[in-house]
Amino acid sequence: MQIASYQKLTLIDYPGKIATTVFTVGCNFRCPFCHNPELVYPPVQTSASNYNVEKDFFSFLEKRKKTLEGICITGGEPTIQVDIIEFIKKIKKLGYLVKLDSNGTRPDVLKKLIDLKIVDYFAMDIKNQPKKYNQTVGAEIDIERIKLSVDLIMKSGIQYEFRTTAVPGLHTEKDFLEIAQWIKNAQAYYLQEYRARTILDPSLKEKNKGQSLDLDKIKKSIQKNFKKIEIRKYN
Repeated sequence: MQIASYQKLTLIDYPGKIATTVFTVGCNFRCPFCHNPELVYPPVQTSASNYNVEKDFFSFLEKRKKTLEGICITGGEPTIQVDIIEFIKKIKKLGYLVKLDSNGTRPDVLKKLIDLKIVDYFAMDIKNQPKKYNQTVGAEIDIERIKLSVDLIMKSGIQYEFRTTAVPGLHTEKDFLEIAQWIKNAQAYYLQEYRARTILDPSLKEKNKGQSLDLDKIKKSIQKNFKKIEIRKYN
């Protein structure tokens, strides 16, 4: 596994659980608004350095069995890691709950995880309405694979959430009406506030300067489509 680091304690990344978050390196998207740009491009690492970080991570988990409940796996994009399934199996053997964050580009991996019953919570990013996906993520993707991932997660019987970071200049209110129809009846949908701090493409700050999105208004316009919808704001 290519692991950048791990946060030893989080009370917000895994809803309702005391957890640790582990950050994988490398992503197949180039979202200009990505707030973890250091995790997008995999660094040149030796197998020894990867092994040492992973070894330290599992050593930490062994020591915290009585205090931690869950592990959040995020990125980057965890599902592009060749050994993600074995990595999750090792975590499950220690008795932890697992929450996996994903962009949905690997429905094949998601299906295997669902069939193996080794993920307890999925969090999938919905980057935009289908017609604007490539433009939003900065890459050529197969939208049918994204749609398949949505369908798999919604029918999995596993707890999940979908979420969209609302970026002025990239999203419009109409886009969220389209998204709401696409993932209608989802368990939970979160509108995430955009933070123009450290992002992958700094030029985006000029593009969205002076523009805004009213998240409360958007929430009100689409809330009938979801069992739960909330706004996530950041300090």
